[in-house]
Amino acid sequence: MLPKKITDSELSIVLIFSAVVLTMPIWLAPIGAGYPDLLQKFAIFGLFAIGYNILFGMTGYLSFGHAAFLGVGSYAAVWSFKLLTMNVLPAVVFGVLFSGLFAFLIGYVSLRRSGIYFSILTLAFAQMSYNLAYSVLTPITNGETGLQLTNHDPRIIDTMLLDQAPEGLPSTVLFGVKMSGYPGFYFCALILILGFFIALRISRSPFGLVLKGIKSNQTRMKFTGFNTRPYMITAFVISGMYAGLAGSLMAVTDPLAGAERMQWTASGEVVLMTILGGVGTLIGPVLGAGLIKYFENIFSAFNDKALHELFAFLPDGLENFVVTVVSPFVGEGWHLTLGVLFMIIIIFLPGGIIQGMEKINNRFFKRSSSAKSGSNES
Repeated sequence: MLPKKITDSELSIVLIFSAVVLTMPIWLAPIGAGYPDLLQKFAIFGLFAIGYNILFGMTGYLSFGHAAFLGVGSYAAVWSFKLLTMNVLPAVVFGVLFSGLFAFLIGYVSLRRSGIYFSILTLAFAQMSYNLAYSVLTPITNGETGLQLTNHDPRIIDTMLLDQAPEGLPSTVLFGVKMSGYPGFYFCALILILGFFIALRISRSPFGLVLKGIKSNQTRMKFTGFNTRPYMITAFVISGMYAGLAGSLMAVTDPLAGAERMQWTASGEVVLMTILGGVGTLIGPVLGAGLIKYFENIFSAFNDKALHELFAFLPDGLENFVVTVVSPFVGEGWHLTLGVLFMIIIIFLPGGIIQGMEKINNRFFKRSSSAKSGSNES
């Protein structure tokens, strides 16, 4: 169901996207976001949002339960590290497979309903998964403490290949390279680029057109005798596999898994990312994920002392006034800034950041084209 040939436009889009992602440590450094931990979050949650957009953006089905797949991917990856090897490739594979299987089970039941009923069902399954991971499945998830590496883990493959076990807890590796710092970011960035490429191919394939048709008018498609259910389940599973892949990457960069990754707030966060960036667009969810993670990690670090240093060039009275006005929107109040931004986008730019960029581009293009035509006439 994918298009047979990669077009020049698709290749150009992927190359530009790759260049932007791989150079993030350079162009994000001036705004304080060029350090590895935050860059890893940008890549991981960008991938999470791209996968979520395959379901929500293409079919219009709003899921409040995708955090469950994020958690399953994390648990599967950590168990791979504990039982088999610290190599990240098996962990990523297991994360994708287990989350895909779990998504099929939840999607098979949830997709019997649509609209708000579908959303509530996915939310219910996610909360059930969270509670199971937190208490009932403690032997598998280690409950509220979370699943972590220990010195007593068997790591069968590593034990067979190594003459002696390393001292202390081992690190996740890829062909001998530790997956921490910038190497960890570039591994996540390559996975993000691959995920973006697959999403691009899906959106321009016959399968993607069917999904968009479902979003446009599913009832009409059913009346024509078209069975939409297999396509919906497939989209749900693919979206869940993306979430599991993101969860496994979280374990790759920080080898632990906890039930908090399956809470409903994590599901709500990816919804906000998609809406802020632009529902149904390819790059929008990535922008939304980056914006939210930037607010969460940078704005939340500002306190009154940092604000006074920032506005120290102002006269004392004006400096104190500006700090008083700004302080509720940073630090612990960064959610307030995000909420205001979300309201502005919903009211004035329902299509998200991408719609705003398109409006600016169209206005600039119209002005430049009108100026050229005027000069030609003269």
